[in-house]
Amino acid sequence: MSSTVPDSPPPPAEPAAPSEAPPSLADLRADLDRLDDGLHDLLMQRASVVTRVAALGVQGKKIPFRPGREAEIIRRLLARHTGPLPRRVLPRLWRELFAATTSMQGNFVITVCEPDPPGGFATLAREHFGVTTPLRVHRSPAQAIAEVSSGAATAAVLPMPAEEEPARAAWWTALLHRDEPRIHVVARLPFWAPRSEGASQARAMVVAAAAPDPSSHDRSLLGFELPPEMSRARLAGALTTAGLAPASIILRRDPAGHIAHGLIDVDGYVTDDDPRLARLGESVQRPVVLGAYAVPVEGDA
Repeated sequence: MSSTVPDSPPPPAEPAAPSEAPPSLADLRADLDRLDDGLHDLLMQRASVVTRVAALGVQGKKIPFRPGREAEIIRRLLARHTGPLPRRVLPRLWRELFAATTSMQGNFVITVCEPDPPGGFATLAREHFGVTTPLRVHRSPAQAIAEVSSGAATAAVLPMPAEEEPARAAWWTALLHRDEPRIHVVARLPFWAPRSEGASQARAMVVAAAAPDPSSHDRSLLGFELPPEMSRARLAGALTTAGLAPASIILRRDPAGHIAHGLIDVDGYVTDDDPRLARLGESVQRPVVLGAYAVPVEGDA
């Protein structure tokens, strides 16, 4: 005779854990206050490091203006950026930070050539160099460059060269003389694209009385004094043979027919002792390296 074992009664059900209440508006605002305090602490720490850098000096540079390094910082931050904060906000935030910390290291004044009628160059300069940076506006590029040469300004924002511009606007031809202090192109504006609605659509170069500092992605500007019969094709061929293939060529011929000037944009960071310049040989006069600039970032909005 078999016997059956009655089923064991089921274990008593555990009481349901109370659902966690969502954070209140006051909780979220407290989180934001905590994060703001943390950001402020980091900004103060960064400023402290900047003062130590200023005390040491940066590789013997006369001015604490490092557009190549600034470009690299922004590129690095954009590469690591995630989340809902729009990418276009990062350059704006860090441009203000760069301007503030650069001014901590010495006199920091920007001069701007704003032709008549205005073309948005002062607005572009303000966007790039910050709302608190002193800005002086002149009608001619020669006036803006003169302030840099005298030391009254750190850098000048000048209209992008164009082949059809009048002689007085072709500021880059004066840089061919290599007067002291030697003025170089050190940056190109704007650094961030695309442009937001309502932003200045101007395109500009920045010059300073110091050599440009390289970044990981640069372009260089070479200037030439050329015989008046020099053709664009011949100049491009000589440059390409030397390993300096031009992305663009601006040729300006003296109305009197005595001389021509050429402005060439080439890939990479080119210095005065670049061996490719010597390869041009006798076909083209050795160019003057007018400077270099970090290639602007093309990103989403």
